[in-house]
Parts: sequence; C-alpha cells; structure tokens
Amino acid sequence: MKANANTALLERPFEGSDKAADLIARLTEFLTGELAELAQTQGIDHENSPSRETLRSVWQRSRELGFYGMTLPEKLGGAGLSTLDHALVKEAIYACGSPFAPHVLGELSGPPRVGALARQATPHQLERYILPVARAEKAICFALTEAEAGSDAGAVQTQAVREGDDFVITGRKRFISGSPFADAAVLMASTSTDPSQREVTAFFVELDQPGVRVESGYKTMAGQSHTGDILLEGCRVPAANMIGEPGRGLALALGRITVNRLLHCPAMVGLATVALRDARDYAMHRRQFGRSIGQFQAIQHMLADMATDLTAARSLMLAVARQIDAGSEARAEASMAKLFCSEAAFRIADKAVQIHGGEGIVQGRRVEFLFRMLRMYRVLTGTSEIQRNTIARELLGDAR
Repeated sequence: MKANANTALLERPFEGSDKAADLIARLTEFLTGELAELAQTQGIDHENSPSRETLRSVWQRSRELGFYGMTLPEKLGGAGLSTLDHALVKEAIYACGSPFAPHVLGELSGPPRVGALARQATPHQLERYILPVARAEKAICFALTEAEAGSDAGAVQTQAVREGDDFVITGRKRFISGSPFADAAVLMASTSTDPSQREVTAFFVELDQPGVRVESGYKTMAGQSHTGDILLEGCRVPAANMIGEPGRGLALALGRITVNRLLHCPAMVGLATVALRDARDYAMHRRQFGRSIGQFQAIQHMLADMATDLTAARSLMLAVARQIDAGSEARAEASMAKLFCSEAAFRIADKAVQIHGGEGIVQGRRVEFLFRMLRMYRVLTGTSEIQRNTIARELLGDAR
C-alpha cells in the first residue's frame, strides 16, 4: 500500500456555513496547538483527566477565543448555529482526537447544559446560575439518573418536600456526568405527596451547600473520572430555585431530546473517524511477511467495512440535522441516528482493535481507549433499546 494513500474518503467537501468553517479551523488550531501542549505538559490523556483547576482555565481560555458559549441562544452570546453547523463543529472537535474534546465547549458541565433553560429561568436564576455558566465562571451538571430512574426517567425517588419558602430534598443521584467539577446541578426530584403519582420538578441545587455531597471515587469503563453520585440529605433549597412549574421537570428535561440525541452523534462519528484513521495508518506501516498488512485482502475488507459504516453513520446524522433545521420534529429519525451511529461507531472501533492486533489490546493505546469509549455510547444518552422503542412507537402508533 502506498504511503501517500488517497484521503478523500476522510476529507470530504465541507457542507456547513462559512461561520462553521471558520469556527472549525480556529478550534482545530486551539486543540492541536495550545491544548495539545497543555496535555503533554500535564500528562493529560483520555484516561488521565485534567484537574478542576485546569478545566476552569481551559473553559476561560475557550471563552476568550470565542468558542465557549457558542451553542447558547444568541441573546446569551451564542453563535446562532444551525443544527447542521453545530453537528459539523462538534464532529470536528472529536475528530481531532484531543482529550480536551468533551471540555472545550463545556459539554459536560457548561453552556450546553443550560441553553434550553433560558426560556424557563427567572431573572434571579438567569443571573445566579445561567450567566455565570455562560461566562465560564461556574460549572453545572444535569442530575436525573437514579438507581430506579434510568431508561424510565419518570421513576425518580429523590423527594423534594415544601417547607415554607424552601424545599427539603433527600435522595441519591447516580452516574452524573460533570458532577465532580460542577458548582451546581439542574436536579430532578419528585414533589408529589402521593407515591402513586409522578410529579417530577426541576431545581437549581448548589453542590457546596449543607446536606449535599458528591461522591466521585469511581471511573467509567473508559477510564475517565468525569462522573459521580450526588447525595442529598435534608438539603434545603429556596423555592425560588424551582425551574418552571411544579411537575414540569421531565418536560423541561426532555423538551429538546430530539436535538440532544442527534447532537450526541457527532462525538461518536468524530471518535470513529479517529479509529479509522489510526487503523488505516497502522495497516500502511505495520509489516508482516515482507509487506505492509494493508496489502492483505482481509485487512482491506475490514477497512472498507469501517469506511462504509462511517460514511453511512455520518450521512444519516447530517440528513437528520437538515430535517430538524427544516422544521421537522424528526423524533424517530433522531433516534435512528443515535442508534445507528453508536452501533456503527463501535463496529469501527472493534475492527480497529483487530487490525492493530496485539498493539490494540494494550491499555494506553488510543485504539484500545476508543473501543471502550465507543462501547459506552451504546448505553449513554439513551440505550439502543430505548431508541428502538421510540422508532417503533413513531412507526406503529396505537397499533403496538
């Protein structure tokens, strides 16, 4: 296989706006330049997470450069990106292969967590919680999941009981992304006085107040420590911290679920692109029996399948983004994209490990990390089974 292999399959014509193209060029320079140097200096990689202080410096620098907050509504300083542009920008960020990819826009604990709340927030909430997050002064996480409330999001057991001007909240949130370095949480709790009735309400909860602690002593299978549990033991929260109306927490949480599901796909596609590039480069340079392994048909067929899966996943993602921009609800289509992208990306990572052989199963190799990370995406943000349920419900309606 020639060293100057054709890269057209991995470097397609750009389909977004000039604004998005400019953002991608500047973000790529930031990630592969300044942030790459920071990662090398501090020993940060995909499995060795940056400290809270380092993350805050990255968020602030990203804001100085005009990136942090670009996903917010324009009235809060956002860039006014279409869904298609947003998907392309996020894909490019992850395709860089940087360990800072989840952090450069504050994806786990920054502006993407609060943008949809701007319409519901009171002036007090906007000033105390949303604007500080937009300015990279504070971090925030989204706390819904519990032991009994995962796919069944409405089965929240955390209780918020009204006492005068406060709510007293007791419960435990599990697997909350961004909680180890967040200052506050958008937290879902039951405000129903009848156990048989579901009434989930959203609150802003500050994580350094009495009655709250974050337990983050575990890592995900990808080796990262971005996740923790939030324990609430008689935590008093002012009623003014309730977001929207009582019992409207799930509607608030799921109100942008179609767009959110679609916008998880660029991360998968970007990481799968890294896996394919790494596998292709390894196949071109690894020699066995006197020639590169890329000259063996078995390897060529795996690479061909990987490129086909990547192209199909990316095409579906962009097609759904265009549908949403055109005004379609695209509920089933967004679930199709999340389902297909997560499954296809994992197939790509699996073949990348196979092509790397012994090198691919050694911890510390990027391809081995990608295998574990992309396996997680089949569970994160709605399992493949939940996506199939949504698709079937949209397809069959009342006939199910």
